[in-house]
Amino acid sequence: MEQTNNPHLIDEYILEYPKEVQEILKTIRRVIKEAAPNAVEKISYQMPTFVLNGNLVHFAAFKNHIGFYPTPSGINAFKQELTGYKTSKGAIQFPLEKPIPYELISQIVKFRVAENIRKAEEKIKKKK
Repeated sequence: MEQTNNPHLIDEYILEYPKEVQEILKTIRRVIKEAAPNAVEKISYQMPTFVLNGNLVHFAAFKNHIGFYPTPSGINAFKQELTGYKTSKGAIQFPLEKPIPYELISQIVKFRVAENIRKAEEKIKKKK
């Protein structure tokens, strides 16, 4: 189920997957947009990516799971909530055979938005 061509838009990326996976990807995209309304969409590292004062989150479909990439800080902040999922330094795997935790994704994205805004404001202060 790995993608074969190089999509340039998130819509193109989503269309490369089976219908049931497309629905999950569309829902994750909507959840991220609602949690980060000012973020910009793009494809980065061949994955759907949302950017707001730098990378916010990435997500991707794989054979047996959805990969969600909220940076290490996004994972550390939600360690307790993520105990049932396989995680690494910057990635979370949501198995396709289990319900996707959309509310948790929303909370992580909101955390990352606040973090990126805070970092951007700190940069501005340092320049003054």
